[in-house]
Amino acid sequence: MKLLLDENLSRRLVPVLETRFPGTSQVVLLGMESSTDAQLCDYAAQHDFVLCSKDDDFRRLVAARGYQPKLVLLALGNVANAAVSDALLAAADRLEQAFSDPMTGVVVIE
Repeated sequence: MKLLLDENLSRRLVPVLETRFPGTSQVVLLGMESSTDAQLCDYAAQHDFVLCSKDDDFRRLVAARGYQPKLVLLALGNVANAAVSDALLAAADRLEQAFSDPMTGVVVIE
């Protein structure tokens, strides 16, 4: 499983997360910083990414699209990059298991 980190998540997270989520990238690294949420969803779905964001607007957007792409919603508040990477790495097995179920489209990490 590879993650596409939204703009609201630092690109500095990518090297740390790639150890567990190979192929992970971030919007700015892909030159997509001016893309709309819908364009990010399209890109993620077309390139087999799981979208990862702190933006709750994505929950409605991916639901309206039949959960294509799937979404990791980080409900962590304003925390340091280390807390974000720690939360994602700690939840890695849970994410893999949840997204193996075709009925699961969103996982919230708190």
